[in-house]
Amino acid sequence: MTELDAGVIARHVAESGDLGEPARGGPEIGAARRRKEDARLVTGRTRWTDNIQLPGMLHVAFLRSPLAHARVLRADASPALGRPGVVAAFTGRDLAGELGGLPCAWPVTEDIVMPDHPPMAADEVRYAGEAVACVIATDRYKAHDALEYIEIDYDPLPAVVDLTAALAEGSPTVHDAGNRAYVWKFSAGDTEAAFRDAPVVIERAYLQQRLIPAAMEPRAVVAQTDGETFTLYSSTQIPHVLRVMLAQVTGIPEHRLRVIAPDVGGGFGSKLQVTAEEALALLLTRRLGKPVKWTESRTEGNLSVHHGRGQLQRVAIAAEADGRLRGLRVDLLADLGAYLMLITPGVPVLGGFMYPGIYKMDAYDFTCTGVFTTKMPTDAYRGAGRPEATFAIERLMDELAAELGLDPVEVRRRNWIAHEEFPHTTIAGMTYDSGNYEAATEKALTLFGYDALRAEQARRRDRGDPVQLGIGVSTFTEMCGLAPSRVLGSLSFGAGGWEHAAVRMLPTGKVEVVTGTSPHGQGHVTAWSQIVADALGVPFEDVSVLHGDTAVAPKGMDTYGSRSLAIGGVALLQACDKVKEKARHVAAHMLEASADDIEFSQGVFRVRGTGSGTTIQEVALAVFGAHDLPDGAEPSLDSDATYDPVNFSFPHGTHLCAVEVDTETGATTIRSYVAVDDVGKVINPLIVEGQVHGGLAQGIAQALFEEAVYDAEGNLLTATLADYLVPSAADLPGFVTARTETPATSNPLGVKGVGEAGTIASTPAVVNAVVDALRPYGVHDVPMPCTPERVWRALQGGTGAAHRTTVPEGGS
Repeated sequence: MTELDAGVIARHVAESGDLGEPARGGPEIGAARRRKEDARLVTGRTRWTDNIQLPGMLHVAFLRSPLAHARVLRADASPALGRPGVVAAFTGRDLAGELGGLPCAWPVTEDIVMPDHPPMAADEVRYAGEAVACVIATDRYKAHDALEYIEIDYDPLPAVVDLTAALAEGSPTVHDAGNRAYVWKFSAGDTEAAFRDAPVVIERAYLQQRLIPAAMEPRAVVAQTDGETFTLYSSTQIPHVLRVMLAQVTGIPEHRLRVIAPDVGGGFGSKLQVTAEEALALLLTRRLGKPVKWTESRTEGNLSVHHGRGQLQRVAIAAEADGRLRGLRVDLLADLGAYLMLITPGVPVLGGFMYPGIYKMDAYDFTCTGVFTTKMPTDAYRGAGRPEATFAIERLMDELAAELGLDPVEVRRRNWIAHEEFPHTTIAGMTYDSGNYEAATEKALTLFGYDALRAEQARRRDRGDPVQLGIGVSTFTEMCGLAPSRVLGSLSFGAGGWEHAAVRMLPTGKVEVVTGTSPHGQGHVTAWSQIVADALGVPFEDVSVLHGDTAVAPKGMDTYGSRSLAIGGVALLQACDKVKEKARHVAAHMLEASADDIEFSQGVFRVRGTGSGTTIQEVALAVFGAHDLPDGAEPSLDSDATYDPVNFSFPHGTHLCAVEVDTETGATTIRSYVAVDDVGKVINPLIVEGQVHGGLAQGIAQALFEEAVYDAEGNLLTATLADYLVPSAADLPGFVTARTETPATSNPLGVKGVGEAGTIASTPAVVNAVVDALRPYGVHDVPMPCTPERVWRALQGGTGAAHRTTVPEGGS
C-alpha cells in the first residue's frame, strides 16, 4: 500500500469508522470498497501484453526516421537479413499496398483535408519518428541491433513547426493540399454587438503546449494467426473500436479477428488509437505465419505515441463595468501534426462547446483552424479539448477580476449559472442538467482558508517579501460521456455513444457481468460489482466482471471521455432490471402467486403482504433445473442491454491553489491545494478520490513541468524522460479533496464522470495562482509550463494588463 492509499483509507476510517466494507445489510453503492483488482495488479500476478509468450514468437523492431520531413530516395532492408537471429526485414516500400491507410473517424467538416496515412512511410516522411522499415528476429535485442544495417537515403525537405507560419503564404507544405486541414466555426448571439462599446474588453493569447502521455505500461502488441483467424493482444483502451477499424485497414474479415486488451497499465487517451504498430503486427503475422510481438521503449513512445494539446488560443472577453459578461470570442489554431489520427480533428472542436464554462453571456463566437505540421500527430489526451477550454475561460475570468479590481471569486459569482436555474442551456448549446456551483465553491473556500490566505498575501505584499503568495481559482464544469449517438452523428463523429452490458445468473447464484467498457486503471471490476450487488441483492464477492476481449464481450464502445460509468454503468443497471423481471415471473410460479403480487428487495422475492419468499439465487437454480417453469418461460435469466444516453453528463467543482513564488529565483512551490468536485452520485468514494488525485497530478504537470519541445528542424528535443519532466510524488503537494453531490437527472444512476475532472480544473488553478503572486510586478501571464526560468523572465519584463492588448503571433 502506498502512502497515498494509506492516507485516503485513514481519512475514510476517521470519517466513517470502517475500512471500506459496507455496513451490515447496507447498500454497496457509496461504500468505499477496496478495489478487487488491486491485489493481483500491484503484486504483478496479472497479464500485461508484454508478458505474453507464445510458441515460436518473433519480435519486431522499427526503424524510425531521424528527419522531420524528407523524401525517401532509396530504401534497402536486405543488409539486415544476414544478422544473427533475423528472420525477415521490410521497408515501407516492401509493404506498400498490403495495408490501407490508418483511419480518421472524425472528419469535422465536409471539405476537411484527409491525407493518406500509411502505417509505414514509403516515399516521404513527415515527422521524426515515423516508421520507415522493420526487422523481425528471434528476440527484441537482435531485432534492434539489426536496424542499423538497413540503408535509407533521404532528400531533406523543409520542416513546418510554427502554427502561424504554417498558414502564411509561401510556407513549406506538409501535404500537397497545403497546411490548412479545416476551419470549423460556431456562433451564437450577436458577438459584434457584445464587443461594440463594451466597457471592458480583454484579449489574450495562450499557448497550450504539447504534452506527451506517459502511461505506466508502454504500448505493446502481440499478433498471431492459425491461418484462418487472427488474434491481436494490445495495450489498448478500445478493443472493440480497434477490431472494426483494423478489419478495414488490413482486409481481415471482422468475424475472423479477435482483439484482446489484457490488463492495461494506464492510457489517458494515448491508447485511444488505431496505431501503425497494431496494423503492421497483423500484416507481419499474416506474412510469416508466426506470432510477433512489439513493445515500445520510452524514447520510442515519446516519438511515436500521439501527443496531447498543442493549441494557440487567441481569446477575447467583453464585459460590463460591474463584471457581467457580454461575449466571448475564440480563435483557435490547433496543431494536428503530420496526419489525422483516429479523432485528431475533433478534439479541439469538442472543446469548442465548453469555452463558456459555467458562465452566462449574450454571445459566443468560436473558430478553429486545424493546421498540419511536421510533428507527431496530436489526438485525445486526458480531457481532450475540455482542459484547453477551461484554461482559457478561467484565465480570462482572473484577468477580468484584476482589471476591475474585484476578487476572482466574486467576478465568478456574478456570472455563473445559479443552482435554481438548472437545467440550463448555455450559449454554446449544451444543456446542463444539474449543478450547484455555489455549494462547491463555499465548501472549497472554507477548507482552503481563503480569507486568511488573502490576508497573509496582503501582508507579504506590503512588506515586499521576496517570496510572494499567489492564490488561484478554478470553477469549472466539463462535458463527458460522449453522447447521444444522434448528436455525435450531427458532429460527423464516426461512431455512436451507446454502451452494452450483459448479466449472467449462474446456477449456484453467482453472477458474471460482461461489459463493453475496457478499463485501464479505473476500477470498473469493483464499481460494477457494487452496482450489481445492490441491483440484484447478491454479495459483492459473488460478482465477477469480464471485459476487454471481443470474443467474450462482443459488443462495446470502450473506455474514454469519462463515459464508462454514466453509460456503461447504466447499461449494466438496465440488464440487471431485465434479469429481475425474468426472475419475478419464475418466483411467482414457485410461490404460487400472481407476478403482480411479487415484490423484490435485497435479493428476495416476496409475496406482498405475506412472509412467503424466495431468493434470487434459489430462482437461478430452479431455472437451471427447468423442471417446473411457467408456461412459455425460457430456462434462462441472462439478460443484456444497450444504453444510448439522452445527454452528456456535466460534473463540476471548485479548485483552489496557493503557491509561493520566489521572485529572486522564479522557483514556485505549491503550498496548499483544495479540490471540491461534484460528480453526481458516487459509487465508490475511494475510486473517486484516486481518480481526482491522478487527474490533479496531470493537470499540475502541464502547469509547472511538462512540455514536448521541437526545434526549428522538427526534432523532438524531449525524447527521453531525462528531458521530459514527468513529476513524481516528491514534486507534488498533498491534496485536500472533498465533494458536493447534485445527482445527474439524465441517467437513472444519477452519476457523472470523474476521470478527467482533476486534469481539467487544476491547470488554470495553478497558473492563476502563479500569475496572482506576480501581479504586483506587472505580470499578467507566464507561459506554461511555469518553470523557474519562465517565471524569472516574466518578472524581468512584466507589463501591466490593459483594457485591450495586442494578441501575439507564434506558437509551436
